[in-house]
Amino acid sequence: MEGAQPGPGASPPHSDSAEVLLHGVFALLGAAPKASYALSLTRGRELRMQRVGSAPAGPSAALDLADCIGCVAGREPQPGPAAYFSVFCYPFRKGWWDASPSRQRLARTFRVCVAQEAEDNLKLAEKWAGKIRELAAPRIPRQEGVTWGLLPRPCHILVLLNPQSGTGHALQLFHSLVQPMLAEADVAFTLFVTERPNHARELVRAGDLSQWDAVAVLAGDGLLYEVVNGLMEREDWQAAIKKPLCTLPGGSGNALSASINHYAGNTQAFRKELLTNCTYFLCKGLYAPMDLVSLSTASGKRLFSFLSFGWGFISDVDIASEKYRQLGNARFTVGTIQQLAGLKVYKGRLSYLPMETSSSVSSAPGSPSEQNSHHVPCSNGHPLHILPQPAPGAPEPPHKRSWPEDPLLVPFDQPVPKHWTTVPEEEFISIFAIYQSHVGADFTMAPTAKLHDGSMHLFYLKAGVSRLGLLRIFLAMEKGTHLDLNCPHLHYVPVRAFRLEPFASTGLMTVDGEPLACEPVQGQVHNQLCSIISGS
Repeated sequence: MEGAQPGPGASPPHSDSAEVLLHGVFALLGAAPKASYALSLTRGRELRMQRVGSAPAGPSAALDLADCIGCVAGREPQPGPAAYFSVFCYPFRKGWWDASPSRQRLARTFRVCVAQEAEDNLKLAEKWAGKIRELAAPRIPRQEGVTWGLLPRPCHILVLLNPQSGTGHALQLFHSLVQPMLAEADVAFTLFVTERPNHARELVRAGDLSQWDAVAVLAGDGLLYEVVNGLMEREDWQAAIKKPLCTLPGGSGNALSASINHYAGNTQAFRKELLTNCTYFLCKGLYAPMDLVSLSTASGKRLFSFLSFGWGFISDVDIASEKYRQLGNARFTVGTIQQLAGLKVYKGRLSYLPMETSSSVSSAPGSPSEQNSHHVPCSNGHPLHILPQPAPGAPEPPHKRSWPEDPLLVPFDQPVPKHWTTVPEEEFISIFAIYQSHVGADFTMAPTAKLHDGSMHLFYLKAGVSRLGLLRIFLAMEKGTHLDLNCPHLHYVPVRAFRLEPFASTGLMTVDGEPLACEPVQGQVHNQLCSIISGS
């Protein structure tokens, strides 16, 4: 046991003394009137506090160290031998104005003055602070086939920030919310503010990343898309893409941040609440593997995506609402209403490899998939135009030669394999493949998705749905109940790979919310290719 002896009225440390690691009595700084507390640090990761010095003893309370992001110790600035240790926690609390609990800052500083020598008091304060940090460290989950990790302590992170993201307040949010939390967690950082599109991509593609333990992005999903593809364009991409990434919501969509918040079991959060949750994850330092999807186009492009691929209505809403980014999340509501007024039909052929189908399974003779696999895809008797591939002898950058292969895909001038499924209909309102749970902070499109489930969640909406029916689907998507509507035009299937062949270059496609010219595209999942800061 360490610290001052319990004063009058103090209760025993704990009924099971074997669970108590440290015990002492210290003054709580900032309390009015001045009060002393008997503290017990337990194996159950709690800091139990009971007010002493009065009879009867005051009520007991406890800080759950799972909510603790840091603890620091030092000498008091005033002359004298006293030292202190400060505990920084972010528990879920419900205010009178809150519909649901949110993480709120709770800091407690205790004065340590049990010895005459300043050095002895400082050692005791540092002992408490060190033990609290040890108990506050997250427990690494054990999951077969999945390797989680923990950032080292101390650690140094690179923060990439787009000041134009969302409502344009990302830099202000960093200084007012993120930076103080990083300081409390003793996480050092280097801030890099982007000045133009692809600025972050250029930095991570050519920069020395060895000085940082993680790369955090404070912006929308678009900046993380730049970072992922910049890392994949490095000659040492195999090592670079494994450096833990972190998404801090500063844009208007913030789909990955909302997804990670969802995976942690938290209730839906927006704006500062969501940013607080994601910064808390960064301070705790736990990271998990995340799937990436390799997308190839008929013109020879290859992209890596962490969130989604889309064509049709949802992509149109995303791109058309970009001019309303100052509205934050409300931009998508405005964009939806606009696109409903001029609803479009997109013609093309969609094929996919379902999750439950292995590559060794072939379709039964005479099935639609078998029939579609023996000729160039057609629409109304007219062959689909396939854009030319790059010349076989064209030089490739060195990193592309070692990129992971796409064994589930075949060249565009060949039909999809026989065991794939081809959708018989050729007119769609929207086609959307998402690999996370959320398509926006307030749109839960695939509630069962996981960071590393090895699948894309493919949704396609066939032509014929009414505007009212489409609106109902989008309203239900806020709670992830759109499939409960049993709309006959809406189809959902988890897939390992897909191919989309538009019959005309109509509309824009999107990858992680970024525009892509309309052309034939195919993609497959690469399981656990990168790492992302996450909750447990």
